Amino acid sequence: MAESPEEVAVLVQRVVKDIRNAFQRNPHIDEIGLIPCPEARYNRSPIVLVENKLGVESWCVKFLLPYVHNKLVLYRQRKQWLNKDELIDITCTLLLLNPDFTTAWNVRKELILSGTLNPLKDLHLGKLALTKFPKSPETWIHRRWVLQQLIQENSLPSLVTKGNLGAAPVERIHRLVQEEMNVCSEAAGRYPSNYNAWSHRIWVLQHLGKLTVKVLLDELSSTKYWVSMHVSDHSGFHYRQFLLKSLIGRTVTDNNVLVQNQIVNEQNPSLQKEEESAGAEAACAEEQSLDLPRHLEEELELCTELIDSYPGHETLWCHRRCVFYLQHHLSNKIPLLSAVVSSVDSSDETLNNSHHSPATSPMAQAMDIDGLNESSSKQGYTQETKRLKRAPMQDSFGPEVEYRFIDKVLSTCRDADQARFATAYRKWLVTFLGQ
Repeated sequence: MAESPEEVAVLVQRVVKDIRNAFQRNPHIDEIGLIPCPEARYNRSPIVLVENKLGVESWCVKFLLPYVHNKLVLYRQRKQWLNKDELIDITCTLLLLNPDFTTAWNVRKELILSGTLNPLKDLHLGKLALTKFPKSPETWIHRRWVLQQLIQENSLPSLVTKGNLGAAPVERIHRLVQEEMNVCSEAAGRYPSNYNAWSHRIWVLQHLGKLTVKVLLDELSSTKYWVSMHVSDHSGFHYRQFLLKSLIGRTVTDNNVLVQNQIVNEQNPSLQKEEESAGAEAACAEEQSLDLPRHLEEELELCTELIDSYPGHETLWCHRRCVFYLQHHLSNKIPLLSAVVSSVDSSDETLNNSHHSPATSPMAQAMDIDGLNESSSKQGYTQETKRLKRAPMQDSFGPEVEYRFIDKVLSTCRDADQARFATAYRKWLVTFLGQ
């Protein structure tokens, strides 16, 4: 085993070269790891490549890591010169062993900005580092920086307009989003409650997925099995809460836009015909793909099944609180918005026909959505009012259902924690509904 500084330098240079050669022989390496080996038993390289797995014998780490670390520090202090290839190899080796070394990532940022390093290779390096260190915050931060460069600096293949995400082909963006989703799922599975991975997943949806209804629904469906297998993972359920809140926010935003457009069309009849067909098609497409009350009801059913199957997990009860809160919020939000839409239609019809129709109470106009007269329905009845009319009835869910569920749990459970969580949930309901 090497002991002198000269022998250590020779050993480390050989190991760094072996790592570079391993990536050249197999660019599809998908996992790294340490092989427990206290001493070098054979005169061979400590780098082991089997299929797509890269292993490093543990005995060499105590020589390898300090050497490449000190070498990079000296370079940053301008005390030692390293060419670009040496920088790539040293930072790669260092980050595979210690991905939280910020200086190494910063050096690679400079290499990317100078055009020396392909940013896609850094995404691959970060993915490998996360297989060994799935919660590494510096790796996730650097990954987001690389993704921003891919978007802003025209690094994606066949990106037409620099800095314009919309100019990229949809399928390429979809593949990039899907790859990030897979990386996040693997990291979340390797480390419990990996909030760094789930936070990165949210960031990807916001900046690449653009929080479209389709993407949100796909994510809601794809993570259902994962959270069912990880019932104590707060971060995973928090991600589903983010998806549900985003769907509600998206719907409310779209509804407000439709209301504003309707008011503009009433004031400018010439614009209404031009936008009517496109707006109707978009509304129909959204109607077919989005049914928020049903999704919230399914989420409550999922909570019920998991609470019954896995008693004593506080995460499930906390998630149920959030889903009930969103149901309560949605049931109050949609009737309010319905009143706004109906008020616009009814007030306009009353102004147009005031000379031959009796005066009507403003409150009646605001609430009587189903009772619009025939002429009003011809002019103001849109896909938006159809969707609002199908809003969930207050009796389809509510505190009575939750209280019955709590009573059932308390009467049948034998787990002390389950009873404690159910009692706490009942107290929360009383407090929340009493506000």
